[in-house]
Formats: sequence, structure tokens, C-alpha cells
Amino acid sequence: MTSPKTPRPSAPPSVLLTGFEPFGGEAINPSWEAVRALDGWTHAGAVVHARQMPCVFGAAIDSLAAAMDELKPRLVLCIGQAGGRAEVTPERVAINVDDGRIADNAGRQPVDAPVVVEGPAAYFSTLPIKAMVRDLRAAGVPASVSNTAGTFVCNHIFYGLMHQLAEHAQPGVRGGFIHIPYLPEQAANFPGAPSMALATLVEALRIAVRTALEVERDIAETGGQLH
Repeated sequence: MTSPKTPRPSAPPSVLLTGFEPFGGEAINPSWEAVRALDGWTHAGAVVHARQMPCVFGAAIDSLAAAMDELKPRLVLCIGQAGGRAEVTPERVAINVDDGRIADNAGRQPVDAPVVVEGPAAYFSTLPIKAMVRDLRAAGVPASVSNTAGTFVCNHIFYGLMHQLAEHAQPGVRGGFIHIPYLPEQAANFPGAPSMALATLVEALRIAVRTALEVERDIAETGGQLH
């Protein structure tokens, strides 16, 4: 008589955090520095996995798709640098436009090109972005909702993420994008530019992940802008 097989324990849920390699002549990228500091951190039984994305049109989406295939995450937060911003800014919407003010790291500079041919004009984040802002501010981190992710590789990967989630729908999987400011050592080269310490950025992402895992329905409070 054979003994019943012991079921294998299931893997803990995964959270995928992505940050970009440096671009635009910078030696570092705050998104990767902050993201990699959280690799292996756990919350509510979910494990964070950090992955660096190339700052290259097309290749960024391919790398993201490969990471998602590998990890099967329940939550995906893509993080990017927004030099000149003074706050941590969860993005509301990704638009189907690539329009590079500068070339990417492979020398590509698309102009008025779609991210996905015949894709929808835009996708909204499925993260609880207003709850994130609330919790960040409560922790003393400057934050606000952003209504433009630009038209460079940040918006490109954001749109690609949301398109993949829409086309290959998996129940309960959420995703979105957050922009973060320069690090102080970067801002030192741009007099007057705002910055945020790495420790603050790491804690900000920790709060964002925690809120995204815990808040199912976003709060309804003003997050609009006049300009």
C-alpha cells in the first residue's frame, strides 16, 4: 500500500518591483536604487522581487513581460525617475504614444509612434493611487497623484504593463507606475532641482506596496490638478 503524496507547499505570492537603469547621462537612477533595496522584503505573506529594466523602447516591455512570466506576480509596480518633481507621484494614466524628447539608451527616439499599434488610447492604473498618496503623506513623505507619465520609456513601460494585464487578464492582478524625484547627489548637478533621500524613497515604496496589497477599493477624495 502506497502512502499518499504530501502536497508541495505553494509559493508565496509575488510582488514585482521594477526600476530603470541610468539614462540621459546620469550615473545612477533613483528608481533602481530604491527598488533593489526592497528585494526580498515581505509583507502580508507576499515577497518583493526587484528587477532592473533597460531604458529602451520595446526592450523595456519585453523585459517586463519576461519578469512577469517568471514570477507570476499578484502586484506589479514599475518605478521611474522624474527629475524636477519634488514628490512621489503615483501615475493615473498611461497613453498610447511614444515621443522621445531625448534618445533612449539604444539611440532610439520615436516621434508620435504608438506603444501598441491599434491599442486603446489609454489605460488607467489599477493601483489605489489616492490611498497611496494619503498613506505617504501620513508618513511625512511628499506625494501627489500625477496625471501625466510623459511620453518617454516610463510611459512606454506603464502602457505596456497595463496592456498586458488587459490582454492576459488574471483575476486579482493589479499594476501601475510611480515616478520618484532625483537623489540628492543627482540634484547637486542641477542647481535648484528638488531631490529626495534614498532612505525616504525606499520607505515610500514600502508604503506603496503595503497600501496596494491592503486596499482593494481606492478612496474617493480630490486628487485633481488645475494645470
